[in-house]
Order: sequence, then C-alpha cells, then structure tokens
Amino acid sequence: MKFIPTSLPGVVLIEPQVFGDDRGWFMESFNQHRFAAGLAGLGLPEPRPFVQDNESKSKRGVLRGLHYQLPPHPQGKLVRVTQGAAFDVAVDIRRGSPHFGRWFGAELSDENKRQMWIPEGFAHGFIALADDTRFAYKTTDVYAKDCERAIVWNDPSIGIEWPEGVAKLLAPKDQAAPAFMAAELFD
Repeated sequence: MKFIPTSLPGVVLIEPQVFGDDRGWFMESFNQHRFAAGLAGLGLPEPRPFVQDNESKSKRGVLRGLHYQLPPHPQGKLVRVTQGAAFDVAVDIRRGSPHFGRWFGAELSDENKRQMWIPEGFAHGFIALADDTRFAYKTTDVYAKDCERAIVWNDPSIGIEWPEGVAKLLAPKDQAAPAFMAAELFD
C-alpha cells in the first residue's frame, strides 16, 4: 500500500497494490499492521480500532454530507468506492487547528481503488459521480444519533469546489444543515 499525504494534514490517500492478469485482479483492501505502519511513516498516530463497517448505494448526483460525530463518539473513517465513482471531501472542524475550515477532495472509484483516511475531528461528505455508486467505510466508533452533526455542503466560508455538471440530490436533513460557523464543532 502507498500512503500519500494530502494538502490537509492528517487526511491521507491510500493506493493499494493491485495484482491483475487476464482473469481479473486481487488486492488487499485493509491490513491493520500495514495501515498503522503507513500512518506512522507519515508521522501520524494510529487511530482507535475500527468497530463498524458501513456501505451506501447512490445514484449519480446524490450528495451525502458534510457529516461528523462529536465526542464521546467521534468517528475516524477509512472510505473507498467499490463500484462507480465519487468525489470525496474532508473538512477540518477542529477549532484549535491551524487548518481549521480547510478542505481536501479527491475522486475515489472502482477503477483507481484509492481509499481515503479521514481522522476524528473532520467532517466528511461525497457526491456520487455515477449511477449505482457503492461507498464503503470503516469507522472508529459506532453510529450515535445524539452525537451526529452536519454542516451545509455548500457553505461559502469553506468553499468546496464540488464537480460541476452534476445535479445535486440531497436528503432534507443535509439541505437543512447549519452553516459552518453556526455548527457545533470540535473544541
């Protein structure tokens, strides 16, 4: 696995080693030892153990996010697309961080097989770029409704550059999410 630091410190792109031939391909999508060693190689701490796996299926244009959970149930997420493609985004929501309010985005797809590590203290969202996009993620804490929060996807103070030419389809709760500076964030 190749661990690639991003412009948002703490957020990491991970490229697995893929072995392919005329029969198809094989890859190791997760290995705890290699994951911890890869993060350590970038000077990043090993996260808490993964305790929950989630998967969603979305049609083109579905935008999910920007979601996060506050303590005592913050979630780090290791995300990937197993079918289709998505533009995936992380936003630093730690008030004391020198990168507070900054974002990073990258395309994840079944073709590039990239994964993104998003630590606790970051909001997360994505937009499906293809019909039947399947998005899978491991989390470092369980879903806790009382800790769940969201930030509106198009807050101008964050300025996420979502892909153009894709009509946005949002859940009512994501449409009604508060602005960044009005949201309850990490202290």
